[in-house]
Amino acid sequence: MKNEDSNGEMITDEKWHAIISNDASYNNHFFYAVKTTGIFCKPSCKSRIPKKENVRIFQNAEEALSAHFRPCKRCKPTNERLPDNEWIAFITEYIDKNYPKKLTLETLAEMSHGSPYHLHRTFKRITNITPVEYIQHIRLNTAKNLLLQSDLAIAEIGKAVGIPNIPYFVTLFKKAIGYTPAQYRQFQSNSEVPQK
Repeated sequence: MKNEDSNGEMITDEKWHAIISNDASYNNHFFYAVKTTGIFCKPSCKSRIPKKENVRIFQNAEEALSAHFRPCKRCKPTNERLPDNEWIAFITEYIDKNYPKKLTLETLAEMSHGSPYHLHRTFKRITNITPVEYIQHIRLNTAKNLLLQSDLAIAEIGKAVGIPNIPYFVTLFKKAIGYTPAQYRQFQSNSEVPQK
């Protein structure tokens, strides 16, 4: 049985089995890319098994790179390390687009084909903050904008920015901004407090 991807390249049952069984004997015979992550791997990669319909097959790493896929940090399909700055830029871009979703260090590491420990250490070295701090920063800045530019209830804003636990949202907001979300909205509408 064969499935065709959007470019007409064939994903055979043999190649699919090599991917799901992490068969190193197929390394350098083909590479696979995952459309949803933008990353390509060797068949032996130990990353989570992708959905079959999201897989594209390439004969070599250059084809995958030409199709704008990034090499996996875990299996290093080009036998070179992706520069840390590029890896972290990829992760911050992912966070920027997906901050309303549940994001953990483990999910970010899995998505970017790295280990949680290495991701945490590298992210902090490059950005001077941890991935969790970055996620909170994005969420709270978005919450500030929603408080000023919408009539959404505080609970709806918390959910919209990925913090559905309202007491936690209020506590986190007050700790970071100095005011509860309700106070911030009121003070800003009265122009009594400078923006942070």
